Amino acid sequence: MQSIRELMTPDPVCVPGTATVCDAAQHMREHDIGNVLIVDGDHLKGLVTDRDIVVRALADGRGPGTPLTDLFSSDPITVEASDSAEAAVRLMSEHAIRRLPVVDGGRPVGVVSIGDLAVERDPKSALADISAAPPNS
Repeated sequence: MQSIRELMTPDPVCVPGTATVCDAAQHMREHDIGNVLIVDGDHLKGLVTDRDIVVRALADGRGPGTPLTDLFSSDPITVEASDSAEAAVRLMSEHAIRRLPVVDGGRPVGVVSIGDLAVERDPKSALADISAAPPNS
């Protein structure tokens, strides 16, 4: 049974809540990712996804200077780095989420996505193929 530490994308991009929508979008573009973690020091406060930027900011008429504290999903569901892949699948299913921040003693150490789990659990699935493909942007 693999631990999340073996499947996760390590070294997540973390920003303070005072960072702006524009800051988050630039990090997402630079690192080719779909989310950034919001931290206060070493403490995980939440996360913002590319979808949050579109639905919670742009669609509501908020500009690129909007602080992430106005958008982020607080009290995120997390998984411990030592937890099993099955634990992550269960949490994603129960909460209908696609990404989980990975913590070690409460400190963010990675992110695991539904695609990461698909590649591991069902490598011949369409989702695994898509997730394993290089970015085309």
